[in-house]
Amino acid sequence: MSRLQGKTAVVTGGGSGIGLGAAKRFIDEGAFVFIFGRRQEALDAALAQLGPNARAVSGSVTDPADLDRLYASVKAERGGLDILFANAGTGSFAPLGEITPEHYDQIFDVNVKGVIFTVQKALPLMKAGSSIILTGSSTGVMGTPQFSIYSATKAAIRNLARSWALDLSGTGIRVNVLSPGPTKTDLALEVVGEEAFEALGAMTPLGRLGDPAETGAVAAFLASADSSYMTGGEVFVDGGLAQV
Repeated sequence: MSRLQGKTAVVTGGGSGIGLGAAKRFIDEGAFVFIFGRRQEALDAALAQLGPNARAVSGSVTDPADLDRLYASVKAERGGLDILFANAGTGSFAPLGEITPEHYDQIFDVNVKGVIFTVQKALPLMKAGSSIILTGSSTGVMGTPQFSIYSATKAAIRNLARSWALDLSGTGIRVNVLSPGPTKTDLALEVVGEEAFEALGAMTPLGRLGDPAETGAVAAFLASADSSYMTGGEVFVDGGLAQV
């Protein structure tokens, strides 16, 4: 397929997991992709898989100067931006009664503040027909024990997309949320633990964990003109976990 032929994409958190799965699919469909992340070794390993139509920029979505450097690189090499997958995120457990200011700040800084400025700083490079994709989560519509702060950030992401769809009305730029469920990534296995995560996957109607390639396929749909009449929406790729 070549739905994204000639397009330029940025994927934050693109060095592994869902971000890397999306970057692979974007390139397979013709896009040139900039991946952005904090871990240089992960970016280097990702570039080895992605090939010549990818570039890596290291930095954090919580640092405005790093985001400026990312978009300066995009502008210098490609001139503009067609697809933004604001995917970088973090999470950890803390039950009510044990939530600390540090826990709150870390997760909201990356998952909400980071997304806001990732998108806002990209807008000058985008034009009519461009697509913004925000990574949500099935936890944004579910109660999840010990995971309330992470879940709250994903509920915030859902409302940002609704509000930004109105802010972007008339520009031709679309914004939608892609909400994964239990997907087999290094970060998820680290946070939840492999045995517990496999058990969560078994609880879905499909009876298994998702694969980043499956999420990447849906990201490519949202990035392409096939979703041209969609904005302010949310697509779940969760094995049915939050749907039944």
